[in-house]
Amino acid sequence: MQGAGYLAIWSDLAAQDETDWAHWITREHAAERVGINGFLACRIFRALGVSVNRYFILYELEDERVVGGADYLARLNAPTPWSQRIMPRLGNFARGGGRIAASAGTGQGGIVAPLRLDAAPSWDPAALVVELARLDRIIAARVLLTDIAQTSIKTREKGMRANDGSFAALLLIEGLDEAAVRDALHHLRKTLPAEDRGAIDSLPLYRLAFNLPKRLLPGSESRRSAKLRKQPHAK
Repeated sequence: MQGAGYLAIWSDLAAQDETDWAHWITREHAAERVGINGFLACRIFRALGVSVNRYFILYELEDERVVGGADYLARLNAPTPWSQRIMPRLGNFARGGGRIAASAGTGQGGIVAPLRLDAAPSWDPAALVVELARLDRIIAARVLLTDIAQTSIKTREKGMRANDGSFAALLLIEGLDEAAVRDALHHLRKTLPAEDRGAIDSLPLYRLAFNLPKRLLPGSESRRSAKLRKQPHAK
């Protein structure tokens, strides 16, 4: 992941809303968010093997301060008409942002297991992610810690949804295929303390559906070129 911060979001959708949501997230919302100062990239995943339309969105941020930053909060308090139509339809919503506490591995996998934790880890995050990243066909493992205060800031968008949930930490495993990630989760059952194992049993895996790094935004290349032209040349 780029940067030192993150924002993670889950939501469910009724079948009749899925196409409208898919167009909104890929044609407006993701670009709007990634265009905010401090946002670097967006990845969207769809849950596998579940009866509901369940989605997981992961934003990569420069650092944890972006979650409560003025630019992001301004957008949250000025939702577009399309966002105002979509937000009340999102069910089983959960959101949390903060910092990357530990990371191991290089690159990003197409299948992920995002394990939400109700409390900050009592175990060593750095040691665990290294252990997981060494498993066969696992690309990376990361432990992300939520800044509860910044995540909980009241905004207009937050008020449009009912019963938002959150979490204290997120253990993210990224792999090449489903079998590899399921094997990593099986390994976790033998490694994590008992209080952190329960969420593994009901955790669906997610497949990458959409990816938008900041460099692909319209006009981003010209902005980079202008910035380079303004930089003083070494003599």
